[in-house]
Amino acid sequence: MISCSITSMFILTGIPGREDIQVWISIPFCFIHVTSILGNSVILFIIKTDPILHEPMYIFLSMLAITDLDLGLSISSMPTTLAVFWFNTREISHDACFVQLFLLHSLTFTQSSVLLCMAFDRFVAIYNPLRYTSILTPARTAKMGLMSLLKGVILTFPLPILLKQHQYCKENILSHSYCLHQEVMKLACSDIRVNIIYGFFLTISSLGLDFLFILLSYVMILKTVLSIVSHKERLKALDTCISHVCVVLLYYMPAIFFSVIYRFGQSSSPLTQNVVGNVYSLILPLMNPIVYSVKTKSIRGRIIRMFIK
Repeated sequence: MISCSITSMFILTGIPGREDIQVWISIPFCFIHVTSILGNSVILFIIKTDPILHEPMYIFLSMLAITDLDLGLSISSMPTTLAVFWFNTREISHDACFVQLFLLHSLTFTQSSVLLCMAFDRFVAIYNPLRYTSILTPARTAKMGLMSLLKGVILTFPLPILLKQHQYCKENILSHSYCLHQEVMKLACSDIRVNIIYGFFLTISSLGLDFLFILLSYVMILKTVLSIVSHKERLKALDTCISHVCVVLLYYMPAIFFSVIYRFGQSSSPLTQNVVGNVYSLILPLMNPIVYSVKTKSIRGRIIRMFIK
């Protein structure tokens, strides 16, 4: 075990080297947070109040909006970000940090599973449209959503337990205004090989497999679309997938970049890591409702009618 002074608190970070202006920096952060809340809330309201949208595709979209509200706002970064940026309250207890990272990572894996469910929904709708309603029944859709949530919770549950076994050194400064497993474990004074192995297993078994199955779904979708004789029908089928493809790219590309930043973090500045982390937690919850509002005709029309009234 490394010799070090044991502490009971972690220190969160605002914007490294920009402490004098971080109150001003928090203004666009808050604006994005509020816009994300409104955007996802509007999506949920429209889906709930319009019986026409009570279909599997929109049910999965509402699940995605709920995870966006929880993941990007009320749980992951907003409480501690506001505490750091507005009140300069940077300390967080170990237990509070472990709870926060558990909720953040479990919702991340849940969201990945929901995106996979949406890919399956698009595959069934294009490959076998006549059996769409019999395959994706309301009960089966609810079970898929529940399984996505349980998967995220069960896979993430060991993380705080493993972290709690360690003691933490005096050098206890985190790179963000919220807690992440890959950051917290590096502050431990003891051997973290189990954490590293399990974290790698989580990434491969959840995000990696989900992304692989999403790619497989779209390979089969493209194969089905290319077999359609009518060029117009081909475009119509592909158009129903564009929103989901955009969201998948918005979700997985930053996640991969984020992982690379952490793996090779020694060669990147704390400012780079901090900015990437904040952008990842802010932009995704904001972009999902924008993408679906712009690219989904039924939701776009409902929003226009709502504001015209």
